[in-house]
Amino acid sequence: AMNRKRIILRFLCAALLLSGLGLLLYPSVNAWLERKKTERRVDSFREAVADQIPQPVLSMTPAIDSVEETLPYPELLEAMEAYNESIFADKQDGLCDPWSYQAPVFDLAEYGIEDGIVGILSIPKMDLELPIYLGATAEHLAGGAAQLSQTSMPIGGENTNCVLAGHRGWYGALFFRHIELLEIGDEIMITNLWETLNYTVSEIKVIEPNEIDEILIQPGHDLVTLLTCHPYGSGGQYRYVVYCEYTACGLGVL
Repeated sequence: AMNRKRIILRFLCAALLLSGLGLLLYPSVNAWLERKKTERRVDSFREAVADQIPQPVLSMTPAIDSVEETLPYPELLEAMEAYNESIFADKQDGLCDPWSYQAPVFDLAEYGIEDGIVGILSIPKMDLELPIYLGATAEHLAGGAAQLSQTSMPIGGENTNCVLAGHRGWYGALFFRHIELLEIGDEIMITNLWETLNYTVSEIKVIEPNEIDEILIQPGHDLVTLLTCHPYGSGGQYRYVVYCEYTACGLGVL
């Protein structure tokens, strides 16, 4: 009977030890799993788009002796360009409440994009790459960077401002946790379905959550604006805003 009690006691001690070890390791293990999940999404996007890289084709028009490129997803690109023009023309009057941030403008599945990813946000200073989704829904924010609806599509161009929101940490994933590392002059990149766009940090602000005017399109500019809660762990008391101005375009996406 005494030996049996000792065995049970040892078993309970071992179970408690393993439970305690599991609790200690959980944050690190979960962070690793979330990081790998994000990396898989980014890699999957790159592979999918690599298969769609434009190939030069000879023009079929005899009078034009030139080389033209066929772009992937032409209907989606045209729709995004038209959308960017329309929200600039109407001064983004649809950007009025939290629901307007969330509702995705396009059903990407109709264009053959099943995973909802339209690009990659790369921030070398933060050693960070995140998939970009359209519409700042809870699901999209849990997966990466989410474009605020009623702001510009992530394709660049004059009179655009693509506002990308991100959590400052989410179940172990860092996301925009270390956004304060960014300084004026640092570079970020947007790789969409057609090209890679380079931007440089031009201004950093802390604003109130309801200061919508601070994230509107600035006429004559091509901007990407990063948006997250501030300070870290405050529950969203303020918003940390990083404005990035377009500097260059790179052909291809890899």
